[in-house]
Amino acid sequence: MIIGFYAQHRVKSTFARNLHVPVANGMTGAQVARRVLDANGLQDVTVEETAGTLSDHYDPRNRSVHLSPEVFRGTSVSSTAVGAHEVGHAIQHQQTYGFFRFRSAMFPAVAFSSRLWAVFLLGGIFLQVTGLFLVAIALYSIAVLFQIVTLPVEFDASRRAKRQLSDLGLVAATESGGVSSVLTAAAWTYVAGALASVAMLLYYLQLFSNR
Repeated sequence: MIIGFYAQHRVKSTFARNLHVPVANGMTGAQVARRVLDANGLQDVTVEETAGTLSDHYDPRNRSVHLSPEVFRGTSVSSTAVGAHEVGHAIQHQQTYGFFRFRSAMFPAVAFSSRLWAVFLLGGIFLQVTGLFLVAIALYSIAVLFQIVTLPVEFDASRRAKRQLSDLGLVAATESGGVSSVLTAAAWTYVAGALASVAMLLYYLQLFSNR
């Protein structure tokens, strides 16, 4: 929990700080995303504005990049970094990056298990039924695996983003440090999430062992 709170604080503070640092080219996050997409032959991928802070994501189902208002309209280092990062996922999709495909294939199972594992866990505890407890652990393990697989996907998307921004000349040398700090802070939230999930899984396994 402490690592998670620290990661959330770090990404919010780093994002907010660099949100007030304008990029020299004056391009919005949406324009940067569009430029990188077009440079990689992804003219069919749309760039859309979505509600909420730090709600940016790539939707592989309809091949669209969704950017929060401050990223979509912003002309800051943060807007550039986040916009390019989400396009990194679109490039992964285009190039059939292995971990991206695996994570996408897991999503239906994760959505199912996330809704039910707690029900089986409580049932196993209160009804004293070992089988229900085991099912809960198995379902939760799917979510943990998803969190772990997410790590290489996110780190790779950030690596692609930095390379694209550099190759296309979309960031000045003085801006690359800010881009890296935003992407690194964002990556830490996924690391914290994975660590928390693994810790909880070990806790449930210990409970089962003690029982």
